Amino acid sequence: MTFVAVFCLGLLLVQIPAVLILLSRLLKGPFRRPPLLPIKATGDLLGKVSIIVPTLNEVERIAPCLALLSQQSYEVREILVVDSHSTDGTREKVKNRAAIDPRFRLKTDDPLPSNWVGRPWALHNGFLMSSAQSEWILGIDADTQPQPGLVASLVKTATEEGYDLLSLSPQFILKYPGEWWLQPALLMTLLYRFDSAGVKDHSPERVMANGQCFLVRRSVLQALGGYECAAQSFCDDVTLARYAARLGYKVGFLDGAKVLRVRMYEGLQETWKEWGRSLDLKDASSVTQLWGDLYLLIFTQGLPLILSLALGWYWLRGDHFPTLTIALGLNLFLVLIRVGLLFAIAPSYAQDKTKQVSSLFFWLSPVADPLAVLRIILSALQRPTAWRGRVYS
Repeated sequence: MTFVAVFCLGLLLVQIPAVLILLSRLLKGPFRRPPLLPIKATGDLLGKVSIIVPTLNEVERIAPCLALLSQQSYEVREILVVDSHSTDGTREKVKNRAAIDPRFRLKTDDPLPSNWVGRPWALHNGFLMSSAQSEWILGIDADTQPQPGLVASLVKTATEEGYDLLSLSPQFILKYPGEWWLQPALLMTLLYRFDSAGVKDHSPERVMANGQCFLVRRSVLQALGGYECAAQSFCDDVTLARYAARLGYKVGFLDGAKVLRVRMYEGLQETWKEWGRSLDLKDASSVTQLWGDLYLLIFTQGLPLILSLALGWYWLRGDHFPTLTIALGLNLFLVLIRVGLLFAIAPSYAQDKTKQVSSLFFWLSPVADPLAVLRIILSALQRPTAWRGRVYS
């Protein structure tokens, strides 16, 4: 056997199990729960929810979040903006909104302890400051745009379907070509590793969550000790959700593209740096799970396009031996799946007619897959030392 034939045989032995795992997840997609729809609040929801918004120097992006939170109805008892000593005008924006809507209350969290990460610490403080009369606690990030009817829809769904914790995947707002090219490739790393939003019945270690919009029963959060289980986690949402799932609470992760939008990062560089370093989810995963996920990403998302080009060159040269033909076919199949998934995730992106040229780069995002997978690997190999303006030892 030639070297190429041996290489293809070895590749197939390693790649086929990963492909089978991927297909077992993707085939659940057509049967997932439909996206949440906005609904109007009813009388039984009066004062059910306390909203907590953690902030640290968010003046450039918090205005839409504050304005749209004001449009949520009487199911919202209070909106606590827990600020970590912002110096950029964030506090003034919140005070201005509080003068219009008395449900807003500006709070300042205590100095950050050495054994906490900033975001879960702010959320924990907000939980302790919230009204005991609220049945639900809803964490909302400052970069989100919660559409009217979001909170009522969340609480109704959680109540009717028996969820103790419920979070949503958003619709992303992108602007620049680099974002449209890289961000979908990074998002795809989650879709390959975990079931789609709306798929039910996960084992606790495979539970997904999104802290940008995270609803928890107050009684459950009290039983969990607030956010203490996620104190040192840079993916506190997933850490908390998986901890709760292990204790037997029902955790849901649903499609919220019709009720929640988010503008996360500005440009390709910030997307690579900020989002890329949290997507490995190592703080919520075992070492075995983390490296198993990396194995899956490398052989089903990172390499197929490269391998298709390399193996295709040998095949076109006339080397048609079986292992090469099968390996080439398998990788072309994976590339085809990746292109097809673009149509599946397209509703997760807000379309702006003024940005049509930039959004064309969305369809080129499979070319960014090797970089996206590399970013997850690099993130898995190191722990952040700085996050959102804070430095950690």
